[in-house]
Amino acid sequence: MKIGFDAKRVFNNFTGLGNYGRAVVANLAKYYPENEYHLFTPKIKETTETAPFLKPPFHLHKGSGALWRTSGINKDLQKAGIDIYHGLSHEIPIGIQKTGIKSVVTIHDLIIKIYPKQFPFFDRQIYDFKFKYACENADVIIAISESTKNDIIKYYGVSESKIKVNYLSADPIFEKELTTEQQQSVLKKYDLPSEYLLYVGSIIERKNLLSIIKAMEQLPADIDLPLVVVGKGKAYFQKIKHYLQTNPIRNRIIFTKYIETADLPAIYQAAQVFLFPSIYEGFGIPVIEALHSGTPVITSNISSLPEAGGPSSLLINPTSVDEIANGISTILKDNQLRQKMISEGKEYVKRFSGEAMAKGLMKVYNDVIC
Repeated sequence: MKIGFDAKRVFNNFTGLGNYGRAVVANLAKYYPENEYHLFTPKIKETTETAPFLKPPFHLHKGSGALWRTSGINKDLQKAGIDIYHGLSHEIPIGIQKTGIKSVVTIHDLIIKIYPKQFPFFDRQIYDFKFKYACENADVIIAISESTKNDIIKYYGVSESKIKVNYLSADPIFEKELTTEQQQSVLKKYDLPSEYLLYVGSIIERKNLLSIIKAMEQLPADIDLPLVVVGKGKAYFQKIKHYLQTNPIRNRIIFTKYIETADLPAIYQAAQVFLFPSIYEGFGIPVIEALHSGTPVITSNISSLPEAGGPSSLLINPTSVDEIANGISTILKDNQLRQKMISEGKEYVKRFSGEAMAKGLMKVYNDVIC
């Protein structure tokens, strides 16, 4: 089978959507080497993350022109003899259904519909058109969670039978347990303390970092751990910095500089508690990374996060600062609970393996072709 992928974000995005694309093609090539994997992209950034995809077993196709991904790519797909095309991030080429090539699209979330004010008006219109077109014209829609599946049905009126849920997997580097010495070496590299609370994610309003900071103000005096923040932001980040300007808690908030991907597992594993009280997520990969790392998780009881966190995580109302604070205090003061969360979390997260992801996708591809 010749499988084509929209690989723009595989080669040019180094957060969620890019990580997803790289995980998909890497896992498929690993577990199903009998197929041909063709990567279509308008541009390429050569980094350590993208290097594995610039050589066999992958076949690289570089396009040009502003509208290449939107429609021009169809000719290249036909020329390469592609059997099925997978739009890895919300869109498929216009007119692909007329080429005879089957198509699959992954919808990660519908933030543009649920929180439209987070996007400029024209961006929102363009995204909405692309998402809607893909949902209506792809042969199958991949939703990355049951929550996203329900959103697709609600906002685009798609038949449930057309949507298949295929969970994400974390990078395998998070599955390897590091020694205390290895962890401490990474912490020293970034000048981080030996014990801390942890947040990993974009610093945007929906992710709710400010509620974590306010919760820390409510912790009892005997809990004085700092919060390490791994992530970047703009307007909301400025709002947080303004809040911290005259607040004594600012001395316990550590905003990291750039963290190399290879060093993230150590930072997760050394943390006492991982905090992710997001208001909305398509899935929530940082939660999966924390569970693999053996770090107790506090996350939200809404959106897709109960699916990601599972019964081993502490699920809280993300709008309640009190619940976040009580959760931190409970985990830190109850070692038996902490150990239970760690062991059960590691068992639960096994269902989000790269092999399981690849197996689910290959079943979709085969069903579509047949």
